[in-house]
Amino acid sequence: MRETTDAVRLRLMIGESDEFEGRPLYEALVFKARELGMAGATVLRGAMGFGRTSRMHTTKILRLSDDLPLVVEVIDTEENVDRLLSEAEAMLGSCLVTVENIRVVRYGHDAGLS
Repeated sequence: MRETTDAVRLRLMIGESDEFEGRPLYEALVFKARELGMAGATVLRGAMGFGRTSRMHTTKILRLSDDLPLVVEVIDTEENVDRLLSEAEAMLGSCLVTVENIRVVRYGHDAGLS
């Protein structure tokens, strides 16, 4: 049987135009995750979405949206994700944050998170 490792997936749903201290928020979050030694982080750009205000953000409108939805995804141990959330609290404005328990099947050459 394949060995797995328990982990946590953090998802932060933000807008492409969101900023923190003059830089894109997604960039600030990924650099903070790296600074804290997280296992990894990925930014996914959405083609379409809406949030709490129900304002549609899409690439399909004649005028391209300047605020497409982004998902910053981080997978690590629960303790490390909690630490990142604590450190990033001041960066986060209006966004959706979710945390899910997951099982890591493969990470690099081994299944464990460091």
